[in-house]
Amino acid sequence: MFTPKRKIFLSAPHMSGNELHYIKDAFDTNWIAPLGPHVDAFEKELAAYAGVNDAAAVSSGTAAIHLALRLIDVQEGDMVFCSSLTFIASANPILYSGAVPVFIDSEPETWNMSPVALKNALLAADQEGKLPKAVIVVNLYGQSAKMDEIIALCEAFDVPVIEDAAESLGSTYKGRASGSFGKYGIYSFNGNKIITTSGGGMLISNDVEGLKQARFLATQARDQAAHYQHSQLGYNYRMSNVLAGIGRAQLQILEDRVAVKRTIFNRYEQEMAHLPGVRFMPELEHTRSNRWLTTLTLEEKEAGVSIGVLLAALAEENIEARPVWKPLHMQPLFEGAKYYSHSSNESVSEQLFKKGICLPSGTQMTIDEQMRVIDCMKQCWVKEKSISA
Repeated sequence: MFTPKRKIFLSAPHMSGNELHYIKDAFDTNWIAPLGPHVDAFEKELAAYAGVNDAAAVSSGTAAIHLALRLIDVQEGDMVFCSSLTFIASANPILYSGAVPVFIDSEPETWNMSPVALKNALLAADQEGKLPKAVIVVNLYGQSAKMDEIIALCEAFDVPVIEDAAESLGSTYKGRASGSFGKYGIYSFNGNKIITTSGGGMLISNDVEGLKQARFLATQARDQAAHYQHSQLGYNYRMSNVLAGIGRAQLQILEDRVAVKRTIFNRYEQEMAHLPGVRFMPELEHTRSNRWLTTLTLEEKEAGVSIGVLLAALAEENIEARPVWKPLHMQPLFEGAKYYSHSSNESVSEQLFKKGICLPSGTQMTIDEQMRVIDCMKQCWVKEKSISA
């Protein structure tokens, strides 16, 4: 009887075991609903880790971005610039706010927002007399964007930065935590992230008063009164005490998870960098990527193998792999949105989408399982070589 090979997931949740201690405490004390001592502690611990003044635990990274836009007073008709090469959650809150997204291309060294494209977009907006209300810069797959250049540009035009660090918790840029550079930073604790609360996010900032307002908005904007009174539009965005307890345990092993992710990346690179056409995602000088997902690009003419062949071969072996994010300016939802490319003859994000692939990078993956992925991919070159011969 045929037994299918065990599935290797792209990035599965990985519990430490200590989460049960915090969950039991929440049950024993009956702090089950949103808010509670674990929420307060998780916020303090995460803020300390990121080196910022405060943090607000919320239901998702998407909710954190939405709250950041609200705090910056983004309103209907305002423009918001956003990285194009990212998951759609980075930009959906722009639409929630009734604002207009403008997408900025990537650059080759980080795959993240191009300072060249951003400068061109800001100059054009300034000439039109309508600067963006905010810039959302994404740190893709754990790699920080060129924050010095991006912050300097935004400060020159007096535009606040929201740093979408959903994928880059544990990464650093010149010794500082990814997510800590903008007016507001956001993290995600979705099930596939480097640490997880099963679902949840965090809004971080040095603006303590701003985060007090974020908590107010995230709890349905309930005014101080004996009865239920509401003067502003609010949201049901707060994290539960149970999930915050999971987050506290996960945060304790974050550095271990980063080390494992980086080891996984290094093994892939050591085993496959020599293959024709393979280029691994670079790591910017003076940064540390958490290597949330190992990603690479494939020059198909040089390789003699296509992305489609690789994905099909991996799927046949019950191995989950995916193309890199489809740029948002190419998504049907954002058809007609303005887009600024890295140069007049080069759209880096489109090329990365065409050539890029994400490999299984879960921290529970064994060396044997990773070698299964590697051997499967290597066989694609061997088969192509034999066919050509």
